[in-house]
Amino acid sequence: MKLLGLTGSIGMGKSTTAGFFRDAGVPVWDADAAVHRLYAPGGAAVEPVAALCPAALKDGGIDRAALKDWIAGDPTALSRLESVVHPLVSADRRQFMAEHADAPLVVLDIPLLFETGNPADFDAILVVSVDSAEQRRRVLSRPGMTEAQFDAILSRQMPDAEKRARANHVVETRSLEQTRRDVETLIADLTGDG
Repeated sequence: MKLLGLTGSIGMGKSTTAGFFRDAGVPVWDADAAVHRLYAPGGAAVEPVAALCPAALKDGGIDRAALKDWIAGDPTALSRLESVVHPLVSADRRQFMAEHADAPLVVLDIPLLFETGNPADFDAILVVSVDSAEQRRRVLSRPGMTEAQFDAILSRQMPDAEKRARANHVVETRSLEQTRRDVETLIADLTGDG
């Protein structure tokens, strides 16, 4: 199995690109979706996260807005939360990889791969990218997103130019059709079908 890390800053087209891999039959594990599962009622993170932040427990699951407020008001909150959630996310990822051990290619969609992950764990890293004006347009068109929120998110992410420099592959996401073609070419290259 070849392991491809998929990453890119907010608004760069990572979710769309991941969808093109899925459309081509490639198993894709999504770190954000794993966190949503862990925070859902019955999820493995509900009890330990609620122990850290009781106000986040709502309807049997974790309320992300309450977590955001807690993190904003307590400088130690994020590191304490990560110490609980990261091991659970890692276990979810290992289970996914075990379930797809026979696949020739598996994609791990990790938004903060360079910031929090270990690029050496992958056979290759794909960064999705677009120019900063288009990135800003995409992100600010999201419901409820503000310039201040966007800037705060960017401040926690490695600059796009640095991600591109560290990647084995870069896909520009200006056009859906070109992105799809680039993904299909990359799959063929990585699986030896090209």
